[in-house]
Amino acid sequence: MKQRINLLIAFSVVALIILSTVQCYLVKTTYDYKVAQFHTEIKNEIAKISNNYSDIDSLIVAKKEALYKQLSENYIQKKNTRLEVKKYILENEYQDVLTQKIQRKFERELPNIKIDFAIVLNKFILYQNTKKADTIFSEKPFIQNKLYGNLASLNHAFLVRNYVGTTNGTYANQDYKLLTEDSMYISVIDWEMIILRRMMFVLILSLLSILTLITLFVIAIKALIKQKKVNEIKTDFINNITHELKTPLATLSISTKILERKDIRDNDENFNTIVNTISRQNNRLQNLIDQVMANSLAENGIDLQKEKIETEAFIATIVNDFKITYPEIDIKTIFKTENTNLVLDKFYLTTALLNVLENAVKYGSNTITIKTKLNQNQFSICIEDDGIGIEKNKQSLLFEKFYRVEQGNLHNTKGLGLGLYYVDQIIKAHQGSVNVVSDLGKGTLFTILLKV
Repeated sequence: MKQRINLLIAFSVVALIILSTVQCYLVKTTYDYKVAQFHTEIKNEIAKISNNYSDIDSLIVAKKEALYKQLSENYIQKKNTRLEVKKYILENEYQDVLTQKIQRKFERELPNIKIDFAIVLNKFILYQNTKKADTIFSEKPFIQNKLYGNLASLNHAFLVRNYVGTTNGTYANQDYKLLTEDSMYISVIDWEMIILRRMMFVLILSLLSILTLITLFVIAIKALIKQKKVNEIKTDFINNITHELKTPLATLSISTKILERKDIRDNDENFNTIVNTISRQNNRLQNLIDQVMANSLAENGIDLQKEKIETEAFIATIVNDFKITYPEIDIKTIFKTENTNLVLDKFYLTTALLNVLENAVKYGSNTITIKTKLNQNQFSICIEDDGIGIEKNKQSLLFEKFYRVEQGNLHNTKGLGLGLYYVDQIIKAHQGSVNVVSDLGKGTLFTILLKV
């Protein structure tokens, strides 16, 4: 179930990424289309405005044509070189005036769009007869060859039209023809914002679609995670109950076998001891069953039923029962306290102490020593074993749910990492604390502190 949920989450993430990518691709395609459409509209508008300069200032245009004619004749007479002709063309006296007039016309004809422009000279070719063509100037469009305009660069500008002009003339009984070509480049200020405004409806729909997908994805993932946690809690609870049932069942099994021996039945003291053990473990089984539907592993879920008990006698009873289950383990008790009465939950504290003892057996202990002492206002229970020990960097993880030390299982006792977690939760419910000190290969010391 857990793997299926993780797989479903993974597929959901991939699906969300794919859908978001497709949506972004559609938005990008729409954006590119809008940009191309906008460029076409601007080209058409500019063409209407700038195809004929005569409506801007016919006198200036006439003077410009006169300048071109004069430069052509000077070149024919070899009065000016090609470089000089180019310089005179690009530095003519009409630049600023024409730039201002064209700019004003753009502002008048296209009041909602701010445009920067540049008219760049491409060709200046002189035909002196039908056979000879003298290319005085012919270059790719560069901003350095700007005739008019206020653009500082052509990098972000686009071409709106090419203008080819011809001038016929006669000098010294020789006909000539001048061909000029210039190109207009424009840059619309804040054109990106214009495109975005035109795409606002599409952008809003796309954004809402993506947000809806993400919202549904988050809701679905939360539901899956919640379901996953419910399953974990359910499994956690079942595993813990199973874990807790093992000890009393094992004790009952061993006690039953002992009762089969005639020498035990004939000895009243031994017989009564075994019967008492069976009675205690039977009660423990009954308590476990009663709490199946009432408690969980969480600290807030532990409902303590406290009562005043003589702690040393209580611990001794737990040790005696444990000895029956694990007769091969040498268990010593050193009580430095006497007749200490504490208000505790016998059921849960029994579970906590047995979990610590079973953990010691699981990880290779042959000898376990249990000590009690008073430290200021705290009753201390120290459980020391001679097992394999725990590495320093792993000791802080011992009380986490499902954590198990990797080099364990020396006695092939399987576990789910719930025992010590449960110990920690039980002691915390008693407003106490539990800590561990261990050296690898030298055993482990658990110390449980309870309020007096």
